[in-house]
Amino acid sequence: MNRSFASRLVRAWLLTAVIDGSFSGILAQFFYGSTAKRLFQGVAAVLLGPDAVNGCTRTVLIGIAKHFGVALAWSTVFLFIFTASARVREIVGSRGGALKVAAIYGPFIWCVMSLALIPLLTHRPPAITYRWWIQFFGHIPFVALPIVSMIGSGQARQR
Repeated sequence: MNRSFASRLVRAWLLTAVIDGSFSGILAQFFYGSTAKRLFQGVAAVLLGPDAVNGCTRTVLIGIAKHFGVALAWSTVFLFIFTASARVREIVGSRGGALKVAAIYGPFIWCVMSLALIPLLTHRPPAITYRWWIQFFGHIPFVALPIVSMIGSGQARQR
């Protein structure tokens, strides 16, 4: 991987982790009657089991680390897609292309996570409620758009 792609990956990863964590934290705190602490304990609970939601600062930090790890994983997946597909690069480089790609990639990420990975790890089926749909659509601007924008940045200069 060349330095340009490595720096784009790091920017995509960190920006996505911060933006998505903020989005989810705001939803938890101001709309769902919960807290950001409880949110990240819930994230940790996917790995540690349901008792993690009753944990302390350690479980919050594990949840934040897991959140950053997932952001890195999805940023890396998109980097591979972007480098392997001339068509994806072409679409991302077109007018409104980052948003077009994000409109597909964001819901894809949420569906894989909520319908496959999380149920596999927790042994619980997904609950498809209004909150599920908020995340489905929220993954477009708050997860996929930062990934696609950062990975696709600088593309015109490299042509």
